[in-house]
Amino acid sequence: MAVRNRMSQVAMEKNQIEKCKVYEHYNHTDSCRFTRWTARECYQYMYARPWEKVNDFYLDLVNQRSNLSDLFSVEINYQKRDDVDAGDMPETVVECKEAPEHSKDQSGRWARSTFKIVVSYHGKSFDGWQKQPGLNTVQGLIEGIIGRFVDKKKAQQLKDKGLPIEGSAAVAGRTDKGVSALHQICSFYTWVKDVNPQDIEDAIDTAGRGILRVVCISKVSRAFHPNFSAKWRRYLYICPLGEAEEGRAPDWSEKVEFSLLTKGPSELINGSNGLIAEEGSTANTVDHMAWVEGKLKPINFSVTRVNKILEQLEGKLLSYKMFARDTKASRNIGPPTECFVYHARATKEKLPCSSMGDEQVIEVMCVELVANRFLRKMVRVLVATAVREAAAGAEEDALLKLMEATCRRATAPPAPPDGLCLVDVGYEDFDPRKCFIH
Repeated sequence: MAVRNRMSQVAMEKNQIEKCKVYEHYNHTDSCRFTRWTARECYQYMYARPWEKVNDFYLDLVNQRSNLSDLFSVEINYQKRDDVDAGDMPETVVECKEAPEHSKDQSGRWARSTFKIVVSYHGKSFDGWQKQPGLNTVQGLIEGIIGRFVDKKKAQQLKDKGLPIEGSAAVAGRTDKGVSALHQICSFYTWVKDVNPQDIEDAIDTAGRGILRVVCISKVSRAFHPNFSAKWRRYLYICPLGEAEEGRAPDWSEKVEFSLLTKGPSELINGSNGLIAEEGSTANTVDHMAWVEGKLKPINFSVTRVNKILEQLEGKLLSYKMFARDTKASRNIGPPTECFVYHARATKEKLPCSSMGDEQVIEVMCVELVANRFLRKMVRVLVATAVREAAAGAEEDALLKLMEATCRRATAPPAPPDGLCLVDVGYEDFDPRKCFIH
């Protein structure tokens, strides 16, 4: 009894400390430091969006009930094709060069067959890509399926060790929980010579049950690696905006402004605890600002401003360590943090109606980012920080200045994973003419 009482007391003390905990904010020194949202305010705003509509749209994309051409005003041919073959593939799934002729008849590793699998999956339905015990992951599902196609020797080795008979899949880039993918590239090899690619595709599609689909599968060079052979990756982030507030046009806006009002749960629409004050409440709203906890903060942002802020990243090799999260200490300095961004743009679009029966069309901000590589959670932090800086009215080089910060608290918390999607991976030089947003 005494032990139980002591444990209860410790728990109460811990809760009390948590309530009294003061979160230290980064000391910004620029002219926007007083209007910039805090980390908590950024988190509250981003997570209050109607993400279920974006999740439904990604699910429609995976099941080919919709395509990106419905979202953007450009034709995206590979999204509409079901008959993609090895001889007529888009750039994202182009074949690698075959192995040298003199090696084709050799034994050993040259006798094995390597298959490249292009998959599309719904992020909300999985606990991320990487296989983890007890979790429903994309890698776990795929490796369980391709285990049927491993050679007898490997199968016996796994059986002797008491391990499940699974294959080993390499991937172009691991996605976090909640992140979708339209053309994720993975590969595996086997010494079985009579494997039919169609059998692999049918097995994965059957196990996927509408949340994981094989776009195409083909036999490639043994030198192919989905990660190391890739030259660029393209991500799309869709952020729901809702309806624009009537009669509200901030002075610094170039185009359409979107209010944070009436967009979230009741705890957010509160002048004392939330990001903004409810319309008609005691909090004073002046132009595009509102009093929040005794401070005047912005209540909307410009998509055009976000676009100009992101555009400054294009064509530069920079260290994005301030925009990464949960990375190893050895990868926090030097070349491992450097990325070359080919394309970074944002635009406002209307999200197509979902096949789930919701006929309401909502406005969204679409962010397209293309780079040779991305750090962990880098895209989500970039999006959230760009929105924060645009709302504060920061200069166009705001993100470049933040790269010189000494602490990651200088950037915003990662945006929700629901809006992020790995669109495709390229194995040829990047062509800017194939971008969605110009």
